[in-house]
Amino acid sequence: MQLEGSCHCGGVGFSVRSRHPYPFNVCYCSICRKTGGGGGYAINIEGDTDTLEVQGREHVRVYHAKMREPGEDETESPGERNFCGLCGSALWVWDPRWPEILHPFASAIDTPLPVPPERTHLMLGSKASWVEPRIGGKDKTFDGYPEESVAGWHERLGLSDEG
Repeated sequence: MQLEGSCHCGGVGFSVRSRHPYPFNVCYCSICRKTGGGGGYAINIEGDTDTLEVQGREHVRVYHAKMREPGEDETESPGERNFCGLCGSALWVWDPRWPEILHPFASAIDTPLPVPPERTHLMLGSKASWVEPRIGGKDKTFDGYPEESVAGWHERLGLSDEG
C-alpha cells in the first residue's frame, strides 16, 4: 500500500510503500508518549525504507531519545525520530539496527488506513498514570515488548500486502 503523509503545517510531505499498513501497535512508552502521543500513546506502522520520498526535507529534524534505566547511565538511542522542525509534528522513526524498515507515525499519514481487527497494547508498564487504555475484546496487552513482529502480526491475520 502506498502511504502519503505530512506534518501539520505542510512544510514536510512524504510517501512510503508499506506491506504492513494496519495501525495496530499502540505504544505507551515514555518516548512515544512524549514525542508523538497526545493521548498517552503513539501508533507506528511499518514502511520500506528504500521507498521513502520526502518533500521539504530541509525542515526535517532528528531526535535521538535518551534511554534512562534505573541504576544505569543514560544512553542515546540509535533510533532516529524524524519530526518537522517548523511545527513539531512527529513523522517517522528509523533505526540503523533495522535499516530496511522505518516506522511512520499513523498520526502523520493522510492516506486512509485499514482498521485493524485487533490491537496490540505494548509497554503498558511505562504508561502514564492518567492513561486509561481502551482495550478491545480481541486486543493483546504487554507490559513490555511483544515477541510478535509487525510483519508477524499481519501474516498471522492474513493482512500482509506483498504486492
